[in-house]
Order: sequence, then structure tokens, then C-alpha cells
Amino acid sequence: MRDFPTAVTELIAAAPPTDLGPGTPAAERRAQIRTAVASLPPACGAGLWLLFDYLDESHTISQADESCPNRNFWHAIMHRREPDAWNSKYWWRRVGAHPVLAQLAEQAPAVGYKYTTPFDFVDFCEKARGTGGADEQTAQRVQRLEWDLLFAWCFDRDARK
Repeated sequence: MRDFPTAVTELIAAAPPTDLGPGTPAAERRAQIRTAVASLPPACGAGLWLLFDYLDESHTISQADESCPNRNFWHAIMHRREPDAWNSKYWWRRVGAHPVLAQLAEQAPAVGYKYTTPFDFVDFCEKARGTGGADEQTAQRVQRLEWDLLFAWCFDRDARK
């Protein structure tokens, strides 16, 4: 794992399984998340809130700077989980050719999915969400990979926007 602040590393280790839907915010972690987010670039803060199913908090940070591709990426994920596929795809168009998408295309086959575009993945999540089947488990693995890659990308670049 990267050299994240200790509070962030502990939170990531304690993260619940990724949910394709909105999930239930982890109320017992709220104060820890708030403290950890204060030490992070805003784009990472959006991701950390999202990891614990705080969609509103993540959305507030993402929407605060719509010129930042990293925040738009979190924004697209948040709407995919809401679920609001149309709005998610709108934000994917705003993201554009983000380097993390290429990383996903390279790494997703290792978790059982051929990642082509974020639009196709939105559709895959829409079909798999709530089924309890193998496709839902695959989508959850890909979504966690997506989270890990984007969080690291934002942290490594200290995306203060």
C-alpha cells in the first residue's frame, strides 16, 4: 500500500465491501473519515467519503470543482452508485480520457472483467446490481479496483483542485 497518512490507511483497511448501489453510510466511521479527509487533497476526500457510502459528502466535494477531471471521475462513480446511469454517463463524458481508465483496461481482466469503457461498465453495473450473482460480484471487484486506482492517482498527484 502507498504511504498514505496512518488514519487513511486504517480507514481503507476497515472499508466495507463495495456496494454497487448507494449502500448505507458507516455512521461509526464518520468522525474518522472527517479527520482523515482534512489531511487529503479534495479529490481523495471525495473518494474516501464514497468508500464508506457517504454519497452526499462525496458529491459535495466532487461538484465543488467541475473543471477537475479527478473530481468528475468520483462524481461519475457516485451517480453510477446512486443509481442514476444517465447522470453517471454525463459525468463520464466530462472526465474524458483519464489515465486511470487505461489502468482499468489493463488490470480489470485479473478480476474477471474486460473493461472497455466507463459507459459499458455503467451498463454492466445496472444489469448486475441486486442480483446476488457472479456478475454482481465481478462488478464489485472492478468497482473496488477502480476506487483503488483513482484514489492512488489522486493522492500521488496531490490533486489539490
